[in-house]
Amino acid sequence: MPARLTAVPDGEPDESVMPDEPVPAVPDGAAPDTAAAAPSSAAPAGSSSGGPDHDAAWFEALVRTHGPAVHRYLVRRAGGGEAEDLTADVLVVAWRRRADVPDEAALAWLYRTAGFVLANHRRKGRPIPVSEVPDEPADDDPAVSAVRDEQVRLVLAALSPRDRQILFLNAWEGLAGEELARVLGIGRGGADAALSRARSRLTEAWAQLVG
Repeated sequence: MPARLTAVPDGEPDESVMPDEPVPAVPDGAAPDTAAAAPSSAAPAGSSSGGPDHDAAWFEALVRTHGPAVHRYLVRRAGGGEAEDLTADVLVVAWRRRADVPDEAALAWLYRTAGFVLANHRRKGRPIPVSEVPDEPADDDPAVSAVRDEQVRLVLAALSPRDRQILFLNAWEGLAGEELARVLGIGRGGADAALSRARSRLTEAWAQLVG
């Protein structure tokens, strides 16, 4: 059986979306340095964006509750040096698109957005709107380098980017079922099948490459 995937310790090392309206201040301690990308300001009066309760107080609670998890997600995939700025970018998108953030699945929405922002970041050289970033992660996935066990890295590198994405979401973020489906943007049945296939291919690759 393959070795268990383990999370990278917080802060260990292994173009952005700018707001077109003021972003509320990020609470202290939500995620390192994310406040630098979020100017302190109340939500603009009369703003038509967002649901009736998606105001500055809602945003601050969102960041306080889920900011650390988003930061960990990005540390594991981009390294500590870039994760802070990328976390801030995700939170800016969350404020700009607050009407789209589902209250019952806010963290899954943030993880999915973080995946888009990370893909955008990897395609440096020309800014790409978040809505146009492809779902598929890059083949040269830095998350593989974040895994400490050399044999596990070898096996993961042999898998498809999609399989790695699914396995990391399951092993690192603990996502399965409906939560995994929301992050992947597919139905529950499709997510269950995709996770099962990814696990099977991981086992097969382990047997072939490691024995």
